Parts: sequence; structure tokens; C-alpha cells
Amino acid sequence: MPRSIWKGAIEFGLVNIPVSLTAAEVKPDVQLHMVDSKNHARIRYERVNADSGEEVPWDRMVRGYEYEEGQFILLSDQDLEAVQPKLTKTIGISDFVDLNDIDPLLFDKPYYLEPEKRGRKAYVLLREALRKTGKAGISRVVIRTREYLSAMFVREDALVLMLLRFPQEIRAVSKLDLPSSEEADVGKREMDLALRLIHDMAAKWDPKDYHDEYRDALMTFIEKKIETGETVEDVKQSDAGEKEPARGKVVDLADYLERSLGKKPATTPSKTAKAKPAAKKAAKKAAKKTARKKAKSA
Repeated sequence: MPRSIWKGAIEFGLVNIPVSLTAAEVKPDVQLHMVDSKNHARIRYERVNADSGEEVPWDRMVRGYEYEEGQFILLSDQDLEAVQPKLTKTIGISDFVDLNDIDPLLFDKPYYLEPEKRGRKAYVLLREALRKTGKAGISRVVIRTREYLSAMFVREDALVLMLLRFPQEIRAVSKLDLPSSEEADVGKREMDLALRLIHDMAAKWDPKDYHDEYRDALMTFIEKKIETGETVEDVKQSDAGEKEPARGKVVDLADYLERSLGKKPATTPSKTAKAKPAAKKAAKKAAKKTARKKAKSA
């Protein structure tokens, strides 16, 4: 059973439901460490003063806010404690909103809410009421001395408490350099092909169909290395061996969509005409090279 990280109660109106909070997120990441290839020792990072270059001991380290370049206001632990939210053990729901109205970009970290023994009936009552209405309870909760905005909603038979990002934490789309529909000048044929491609690739969403393929491949590779006893040697690559990255080609959107649908686009005469002289030139060059080799051997 997963261990709860917080115990308290859900409160709205006069209702009080004792619950425990459990992380709903599991991150089975492959832990990689930085090591010295010479003797495979772990690399240690030091706390160094940027001006003097000397190592700074823990008892001299304080937090600071840079209000101008190179100018800091120092904050002690007492200063930070003075502005911390009051520690509470309640999830006080202030509003019920339509779950579909919450922008998915605001979703940050999910937790499960599990009822304590004396709150099981009230837990079911709230869960089913949220399920029937499609609502989410908006609340504030303090976890490990920090206050979070959160949304409470139903997933299967569990109440989920989703910590939310504040709107100011999301960059505005207006800050991006995005093309307009008029600028792109997408034609009807291209749009019809795109719609058909999406229709042909449409599937019912099932999260069980997807998994972390990179992690699986990496672990298989690591386990193979462990079995063979192979280690990484200190191999230095010369800059001369680096290849210039290939430049992207401009393709016709309609042709690209037709290829995706399994059709072969018609080859334009201009491309075919250019290809023939290039092929002839390459053949002549190869013939001359072969003749020079024969002359040398003679």
C-alpha cells in the first residue's frame, strides 16, 4: 500500500470528511549518475563562491533575492517563516466549477484522497455528487509548508486532488510567433487531405496502449552491459569527425499528406529533367577514375 504523506479533512459548508493524501504519480525513472571515466568514481559538486573561487561551508549559506544585477537582499529562515501560510490540515472547498472549464495546462501534480474509517459514507456522497454534476471542487491546501491551489474531481472510484498552476505561471500564447490561417494560405485540397488522414488514424483513447519505450530500451541495454561486464571507455571524438546537420527540405504539403495516406505523388518533369544530367555526370566521373587506375597499374 502506498504511504500517505498528509492527513486532514475535506471541508465544504458544514461537511467534514477525514481523509489521507497519497501521491498518484509514479516516476520509474532510470537513475544515471555522473562518474569519472578514468576510475568510475562518482563526481562531487562543490559550493563555490563565484567571486573568490573558495568553497562555501553550509553555515555561511543563506537565501537571497537578486533585485538588481549583482545586488541581493538576504532572507533568513525567520523571515521566510513569517510569510509562510498557516499550517492547516483541511482542504477547504471554496467553489464548485465545471471540470471541463479548467484548462489542462493548469494541471500540475495529482494526489489521491483516501477516506478515514469514520468518513467513508461522506466520501462516497461527495464522490457521487461530483460524478453526477461533472463539477470540480476548487480549494487551497498546505502541503509541506507551501500553499497550493487545487481542484478535486472524480477518477473511477477515487477522489483526485490535482494541484494547479496559477495562471501567471503559464506563458501567454500571444508571446509566440505563430502563423495565421491567412499567412499559411492552406488550400482546400490540403485541408481535405489532412482531415482524411486524421480520420484514418483516429482511435479510441486507451492509456494502457502507451508506455515509456525509451526507458524499456535503456534498461534492456544496461542489463546487457551488466551481463557482459562491458564498461564505457574514455573515448575522445575529434571535432573534424563531426558532420554538419542536414538542412530541412521544403516539401509540398499536399504531396506529403498523400504519402501519409499511402499514395505516390506524381513526379514533376522539372525534377526528373535535373536528375538525368546529374546521373550522367556521376557516371562519366566514375569512368575517368577507373581509367586512371588502369593506367597506373599498367
